[in-house]
Amino acid sequence: MGPRCGKTAFLRQTVETLRELDYNVLYLHPLDRVFMAEVDEPDVKSLFLDLARQTLADEKWGRIALAVFDLVRELLRRRKRRVAVIADDVFQAIGLDNAAAYVKGLLNMIEHPVYDYEKIVILIATSEDLSRSEIGRHRWAHIMPMWNMPREGFQQLYEKVPGPKPPFNEVWKWAGGNPNVLRELYMAGWSRDAVVAQLIREKRLTPGFIARWRVWLEKVVNDPEALWSPDVPEELIRQLVERNLIVYNIYEREQIFWVDQPPLERDPELGIGKDVAWQTPIHREAVRRALKETT
Repeated sequence: MGPRCGKTAFLRQTVETLRELDYNVLYLHPLDRVFMAEVDEPDVKSLFLDLARQTLADEKWGRIALAVFDLVRELLRRRKRRVAVIADDVFQAIGLDNAAAYVKGLLNMIEHPVYDYEKIVILIATSEDLSRSEIGRHRWAHIMPMWNMPREGFQQLYEKVPGPKPPFNEVWKWAGGNPNVLRELYMAGWSRDAVVAQLIREKRLTPGFIARWRVWLEKVVNDPEALWSPDVPEELIRQLVERNLIVYNIYEREQIFWVDQPPLERDPELGIGKDVAWQTPIHREAVRRALKETT
């Protein structure tokens, strides 16, 4: 899932839906410092919230991430029930090196349970493409990407933004359906230049980085599919993925592979190619601006 593509809103709505289906739900989002225990055992909920308070105080995020295993077992020890674990951007908290082991541990709760259960649902979401690579190399992992919002849904969100604003088509060309880019544009008084300048700093598009990769970056801002060439240095691809500037090796556009609607197979206006895409048009613009400003 791309950064700030709407996954957190999707997961929090999933918590509500699962509760309506009589699931006991544990929700973790360390980056936003949000933890929820929608469970019907008061002492288990109290224990979870105590752990959350300790974690917020000392920021030892691994504690609560790992505690999920014991809390689920405790819920199931008391009675056979429906349980769900929803983890949002948890890999940044426990470390990428531990990501595969964490997912495998959660999978083992389903395949090799200590106590009987009615149903278990586990959803883990990340905005880092490196996490996908780390987990995706294991055959037991089932990964589904989520793209930015489709045009119709994004327009509905745009129309709810108060005050004067640029025409929708202009905002769409900047954001490509990414709700966080819409937010950043609104907070910047609809100044695309301000948002681009912020991205240049955040993504570490330094003169050294630009100078080193200029030849390839000039090709990629015009067509992201240039990165699919066998001649592209692996180091450049890795650095662009680490900075969350691109999505590399995109899934086939069949709906079965995606959460919600997949992107078009090619959309030059938004910087989407068949195998490689910019996270959003404004990410591409940040690289283009850095190229112009670095001589």
